[in-house]
Amino acid sequence: MIRFSLACDKGHVFESWFRDGASFDEQAARGLLSCPVCASARVGKAIMAPQVARKDREPPVAEPAQPVALVSPEEASVRVKMRELRAMLTEHSDYVGEKFAEEARRMHEGEIKHRPIYGEAKADDVRNLVEDGADIYPLPNLPDEWN
Repeated sequence: MIRFSLACDKGHVFESWFRDGASFDEQAARGLLSCPVCASARVGKAIMAPQVARKDREPPVAEPAQPVALVSPEEASVRVKMRELRAMLTEHSDYVGEKFAEEARRMHEGEIKHRPIYGEAKADDVRNLVEDGADIYPLPNLPDEWN
């Protein structure tokens, strides 16, 4: 396991654990990473200093406990279904990244052949597409997927 310091395009810094560096790259490419503060999907690695164990230091003090929520079985079932829906949609769609709005607009206007796509888009671009009648929907993200 490896811990990366991450930052979103809004400047929020947070940490997350990954199996290895390739796991981070894969999740980032699939659009599975988002900022826990603002939900921005534009997340990258931040500069971080490596931690080296030293014997001449005192052991680190444990961080204070974080609030934790228990969910009902019904809520847990909904979360599982939302994860399955997201996985099914992304598995059967082309990832177009930040070109989502442009590609969706071209399909909606008949310039290119329709195909299932997913990616990132600015709120204004999404609003314009919806107002113009484009058939687009946000992909469900769960809070535990933000870490």
